Amino acid sequence: MIQPVQAKFLTSAPSIRQAPPASLSEVAFLGRSNVGKSSLINALTGRKGLAKSSATPGKTSLINFFDVLYRIGEEGYPVRFVDLPGYGYAKRSKRLQEEWGRKLTEFLAKRDAIRVFVHLRDARHFDLPIDQQTKEFLEQIKRGDQLILEVFTKADKLKQRERAALRRAYPEALLVSATKGQGIDALRQAILEHLFGANILPQSETR
Repeated sequence: MIQPVQAKFLTSAPSIRQAPPASLSEVAFLGRSNVGKSSLINALTGRKGLAKSSATPGKTSLINFFDVLYRIGEEGYPVRFVDLPGYGYAKRSKRLQEEWGRKLTEFLAKRDAIRVFVHLRDARHFDLPIDQQTKEFLEQIKRGDQLILEVFTKADKLKQRERAALRRAYPEALLVSATKGQGIDALRQAILEHLFGANILPQSETR
């Protein structure tokens, strides 16, 4: 079983130029404002107050770095989570939207340490054009050693019919709920298997 044993805030940076040295494999979390990135990071690390969401959606414009240590059996697996500012908030000024869009694009395309992109989408609105554009961009810049995980948040709010429709549209996607704990273990496993190999878990615990 994967256990989060340590998680700490490292630093914040406004762009790739001020980002810390890439000493660990990084997992980049990105999605629209208010999609639930902070809640999901807290659920994955087992630390409720680690990542903090802004009271005003779209206000935060810093890249936040967290060092996380997982344990499987007696082995430790260190990883760095990167919480990127939410995109697509309508009330942000056009100039700020353009400036941050440029910085976000540069970071995602040029940060060599990123091994996993966790693309978050609201399960209740899973076909928004801006999310599809983000998916296409990630597929364009993705290197051979990188993985894109499509993760649909707030899945606990779906009715059975809505869940079935989402599954038909995105059969490979992960459905999660940070508040209910749904899908959190599966997401941890998908991340760590890509970073450290598919044999890190005992055979009885693999999906």
